[in-house]
Amino acid sequence: MVRLESEILFTPIPERIARLRELAYNLWWAWHPEAQDLYRELDPDLWELDYHNPVDMLRDVRQTKLEEAALNPAYLKKFDAVLRDFDAYMSTKQTWFNQHFPESKETQIAYFSAEFGIHESLPIYSGGLGILSGDHVKEASDMALPFVAVGFIYPQGYFRQRLDHSGWQFAEYNKLNFADVPAIPALDPDGREVVIEVELPGRIIYAKVYKFQVGRVSLLLMDTDIHPNSPQDRELSARLYGGDQEMRVSQELVLGIGGVRALRRLGYKPNVWHMNEGHSAFLVLELCRELVVEGMSFEAAMAQVKQHCVFTTHTPVPAGNDAFPVALIEKFFWNYWPQLNLTRDEFMAIALQEQAWGPTFAMTALALRLSDYHNGVSQLHGHVARGMWQWLYPGKSQDEVPIVGITNGVHSASWLAPSIRQLFNSYLGKNWEDSLDDAEMWKKIYQVPDEVLWNTRQALKKDLIDFARTRLIQYYRRLGQPATVWPVLEEGILTIGFARRFATYKRATLIFKDMERLKAILNNPSRPVQIIFAGKAHPKDDPGKHFIQHVYQLAMQPGLTGRIIFLEEYDMAVGRALTQGVDVWLNNPRRPHEASGTSGMKASLNGAPNCSILDGWWPEAFNGKNGWAIGDEREYDDQDRQDWDDAQSLYQILEHEIVPRFYDNRNEAGVPVAWVQTCKEAIATCAPQFSFRRMLAEYVQRLYMPAARS
Repeated sequence: MVRLESEILFTPIPERIARLRELAYNLWWAWHPEAQDLYRELDPDLWELDYHNPVDMLRDVRQTKLEEAALNPAYLKKFDAVLRDFDAYMSTKQTWFNQHFPESKETQIAYFSAEFGIHESLPIYSGGLGILSGDHVKEASDMALPFVAVGFIYPQGYFRQRLDHSGWQFAEYNKLNFADVPAIPALDPDGREVVIEVELPGRIIYAKVYKFQVGRVSLLLMDTDIHPNSPQDRELSARLYGGDQEMRVSQELVLGIGGVRALRRLGYKPNVWHMNEGHSAFLVLELCRELVVEGMSFEAAMAQVKQHCVFTTHTPVPAGNDAFPVALIEKFFWNYWPQLNLTRDEFMAIALQEQAWGPTFAMTALALRLSDYHNGVSQLHGHVARGMWQWLYPGKSQDEVPIVGITNGVHSASWLAPSIRQLFNSYLGKNWEDSLDDAEMWKKIYQVPDEVLWNTRQALKKDLIDFARTRLIQYYRRLGQPATVWPVLEEGILTIGFARRFATYKRATLIFKDMERLKAILNNPSRPVQIIFAGKAHPKDDPGKHFIQHVYQLAMQPGLTGRIIFLEEYDMAVGRALTQGVDVWLNNPRRPHEASGTSGMKASLNGAPNCSILDGWWPEAFNGKNGWAIGDEREYDDQDRQDWDDAQSLYQILEHEIVPRFYDNRNEAGVPVAWVQTCKEAIATCAPQFSFRRMLAEYVQRLYMPAARS
């Protein structure tokens, strides 16, 4: 058992349940609800107050609560069962990786990402990229890959969303107390804390490395808020995606170059280096520098480094790819390129990309040029990415550009409602989680009685409505207002969910295109509909903030009040509640700007079908029976026309397909049989194909192992 430097700060725990502390320091609990229940049952109110954080809770809980639990036979039975499962998980040798690659004893994969969404109690993620990174780490643990992850800890995290009386978004930053999260200082082989150094213009910056244990995987996060850094440098890793371009370069330099140095100090010897998006691409320069210092030419070093590097691009629009002015890169790297035995011009040429405003040093170009293995995050996105970066491969057609499509998936255990998990346990077989990507196994879902699935889904909707009402009451109280618009939401009616980052291309306001038509749909006396919205805009994205404000204000209009609500502070907890509880998941980005999208996968896994534009993952998933497709697979030159056509298609689907299927053709038990069939089809087709198990198996077979064997 790891000795924790802050043990004295914990409430004394009776010896019989002392391992609660050990369990709190392994984020395995984040995707095992039965483990979370051990802490929730100690004090349900405190569990909510501490926002589902076991470490924080063990500091705050009353000793009498712990003593009562240690004498409670029912609690001890659950405690013993959870710890047996945890010990078996951590010790077993019968793992996916050992079974598929028993000869690969020397493989070690280093995975770099700017953000990791592991759990809502660790707010160091902003959206889809971070959630995907967190799911990647968790699935790597489940499959027992030889895997280590590297990022930043961000002491102020990502912002908390606060809406004022008008619905305008404000950002609130809260300092993360390291004593309240499962972080321990990373120690080198000699038992010393690891602090790495990176050179910035005119100074050295230091970063302390912390380790978070995520099941079998170590997540290493760096923090620059330490002595002897200057106040400016202490703020460097304070916030995710904060600051100007100079701070962005500084962050990415520490992430890439500092991350390599951290792994070296800790004794890791990766032979696969995975850059998740371009934020960490400077790592390839550090890998080259190491070889050049040993006497290799830069060209030879680059050739060797490329063979072991993997790059995933997530961004189908040029503006979403980091590209810095050459003068800014010169300021940061003037003392670095001589260590590569390169001139200034030779160094800049590695990642030079001409833009309308002049030459830039493009992080995606750097990552692509210095890696041999590249992928987009859906089949459509792979095609778009090949077109975007074709200029890097003279003489190759778009189809020949070496960027493959490996479609995203979701970590099933993290997003599955406990009641749906119990249903799967009953009908899919007790070992179903060992076969997450087995399409044949998932066909057993058709054997679930319609009434059982329907009642389970409706109970989840009630949970969502209770959750949403609680959040709304909290919001009104914070504003000093009474909760005047009640009752908000109804339990028995068709409920649509829309939650995502409020970038303008995601078109959150599309459904409001024809207000009278929408009001008629929502307020049909015999077949009413309600919609729950949630989402954040980037703190600097005013157009996105205006979209949020517009939805918020529309929800106050006659004919929409009570039928439309907006939930503040979209995070993993809100995402789980929505994807588990809504009847339909709505997604209407402007095609082809959605690289993948994963929230709809989570909804389908829980039996909530999608109504979506044929963009990102949905063209691969939609089969005509497992949801609905808005519009068709075409691209427009006229965006206004595209918005109008897509809105008309959405209204048509709601009026003539979704609403009738939900309300009509009910059997004597009140179950809409055709609707439940759509729910089953969504689970059976989407759960295996869009599981992270399938996705990560593809990464291992198509990217990681070829890179390791190079």
